[in-house]
Amino acid sequence: MTIADLGEFGLIAAIASRLPRGDRTLVGIGDDAAVLATPDGRVVATMDVLVEGRHFRRDWSSATDIGGKAAAQSLADLAAMGAAPVALLVGFAAPGHLPIAWTEELFSGMAAESARAGATVAGGDVVSAGEITLAITALGDLAGRDPVTRAGARPGDVLAVAGVLGHAAAGYALLSAGLTEPASLIAAHRSPRPRYEAGLAAAALGATSMTDLSDGLVQDAGHLAEASGVLADIDPALLPQDPALAAAESALASADSAAGPAGRRPGGGVASGPLSWMLTGGEDHGLAATFPAGTSLPADWAVVGRIREGRGVWVDGQSFQGSAGWDHFRS
Repeated sequence: MTIADLGEFGLIAAIASRLPRGDRTLVGIGDDAAVLATPDGRVVATMDVLVEGRHFRRDWSSATDIGGKAAAQSLADLAAMGAAPVALLVGFAAPGHLPIAWTEELFSGMAAESARAGATVAGGDVVSAGEITLAITALGDLAGRDPVTRAGARPGDVLAVAGVLGHAAAGYALLSAGLTEPASLIAAHRSPRPRYEAGLAAAALGATSMTDLSDGLVQDAGHLAEASGVLADIDPALLPQDPALAAAESALASADSAAGPAGRRPGGGVASGPLSWMLTGGEDHGLAATFPAGTSLPADWAVVGRIREGRGVWVDGQSFQGSAGWDHFRS
């Protein structure tokens, strides 16, 4: 059965049946708008758009994975503000011939990832389109705290990260080469698992600034540095020695060697490697934050650099050269 077989309102009913109602949802799916309880009196809001072929591929990822990834992308932005995720509003565009079973799995994946963050899907819209597109609005609650923005880093702060670095980028490189191992990296690309609770912990510890790592450590640290008017100095020696990334580099090198010059991957070799993935690979959706020097950080957080007087981003004491991360209109 396809979406067209069900029609617009049958589709909405099918989607709604996959989405549990949250405690803060006073009026949910089925009315003209959702009504949510906001005890804090402020709402943290963010939005992301995902387009098939640009953000996901159905031949690489299951519908459940795509739904989870769509939710994680926006929920991580709430965590980066020190907010607790509450609800998602989902715009869903798709061709009428799309199987309804695929759509139900998509929203099941979205609901599961939302639940992992403590949120629910509270409503949205559906429309016919030539390609699958998701527009996600995520809403969060500060619970009386001040938001943690990108603009508070100060010289002398430490720069720290929570979550993996480079796993999604390495998984993308492996899939592009037709490889399926290491499986953990493939899973990281298909279905990232942000540490939402780390954002709340950072806010409670007095993080001076914070951002989601969606486009790459160098690029996102650069956004933080620009907003704060400081220099972010990343020390590669502090980045983790990751066996999975080393295994991916070896697998890709072997695939290139076996293919020979004529069959070698575009961008293989120099652009692919653990350090490059950790510095410029996006879509892990971890967090980067700055803390006053001497702050005792939880195990989730690892120091990767310092904040200094100046502007921009350094890597190993020098201005970073080359592409700093993902740019939709250039990459």
